[in-house]
Amino acid sequence: MVLSTATRLSDDEKLEVLRRLDQFRQWDSLDEKRYCLVCGNLIKGRQIQVAGGTRGNGALRLSCSTEGCNSIAMNWVLPTNEILAKVEMMAAEEREASSVRPPAGTNGYGTERAGREHDDFVSRLRKFALHFTRHA
Repeated sequence: MVLSTATRLSDDEKLEVLRRLDQFRQWDSLDEKRYCLVCGNLIKGRQIQVAGGTRGNGALRLSCSTEGCNSIAMNWVLPTNEILAKVEMMAAEEREASSVRPPAGTNGYGTERAGREHDDFVSRLRKFALHFTRHA
């Protein structure tokens, strides 16, 4: 669901907005990448959507550019080698697991699997978060 239309900004304005609104990470360039913990995509500063702020009123908001992703700045992390390696490992595990699963829409006995996509996402997110809680 789109809350409001994206605000058009020049590159300099967009970089200034990213620097001001992303209180979690520093932005030196619109070409910098972040890993979205919600949708699992790498996004560049250029792709991040800025919404709101029309006619000088209303707060500006940042959001992931991936369709259907509602993440905000706090959900984006720097794509370090460690994070990218863990993401690739999780993707490989998911590919392997999906190759042995019954066809989508069944549980092996011909009945529908309700909420499978949600369960898969929650499982992946928990597994990803475990890597950070162990070292904390």
